[in-house]
Amino acid sequence: MINARTVWISDIHLGFRDCKVDYLLDFLNRIHCDTLYLVGDIVDLWSLKRRFCWPAKHYQVMLKFYELAAKGMRVVYVPGNHDDPMRHFSGELFGPIEIAHEHEYVTADGKRLLVMHGDAMDAYINHSWLKRVIGDHGYELLLFINRWSDRLRKLVGRPYFSLAGLIKSNIKGAKAAIATYEKEALAEAKRRGYDGVVCGHIHYPALREEGGLRYANCGDWIESCTALVEDHQGVMRLLHHSDTIQWQALEQ
Repeated sequence: MINARTVWISDIHLGFRDCKVDYLLDFLNRIHCDTLYLVGDIVDLWSLKRRFCWPAKHYQVMLKFYELAAKGMRVVYVPGNHDDPMRHFSGELFGPIEIAHEHEYVTADGKRLLVMHGDAMDAYINHSWLKRVIGDHGYELLLFINRWSDRLRKLVGRPYFSLAGLIKSNIKGAKAAIATYEKEALAEAKRRGYDGVVCGHIHYPALREEGGLRYANCGDWIESCTALVEDHQGVMRLLHHSDTIQWQALEQ
């Protein structure tokens, strides 16, 4: 069991074939926390529009969120760009689940963090039309490679590893876009008087302090299978949860 004060997850993309729903359900069955944040792109409405895909386990994830909220866990849903229509209901309740366009979170040690999905930072990343198209198709290729790599690793008894994440982190254009996103997310938090930001969107988990500000990216459940976890003393760590469990401490 993972006993925590707060847990953040983002970019689950329910309705998308590459969602790692088995790992996610196992994770949700293990957590016990006061507050669970769903930081956007929980349901992938873009993917569902192109091709309907809704396996029983995707429905079980939605039921699990309701079950956790019904048992007294505070569940806050901050929609992203792939589930953008949910933003129209900001400030309202979806059953026992709170919906908020953004949210302010205060850590156990008193830090004020801006919780947002992060797609607004796309405005600072300069991509031409051609680069966006190549990027979309390139990402589909990465996920295809990741899918078959995972199957081969399972056949030889090896644990899950995000080959897509490794390739993406070594592509010059992707690295530059990630760096710009992180810089602008921190700048936004600073402009608004926060001590840091918790976000998602780019499927690149990270947790570090920079210039006195905290940058925390939840990662995703397509490639990384990660969550952010804060314990009752205010210590925040990044958790990778697949066949293996790995914790990453705050980087200075």
